[in-house]
Amino acid sequence: MNRRTGLMVLAWTWVGVPFAYGVFELVMKLTQLFA
Repeated sequence: MNRRTGLMVLAWTWVGVPFAYGVFELVMKLTQLFA
């Protein structure tokens, strides 16, 4: 794995983790709303 690939992985992780957390929170709130 070269330097550029590692940087891409780091960047996608940096963006993806908060995004995934936000989606998870949204799903939890929606289930509470419709339950």
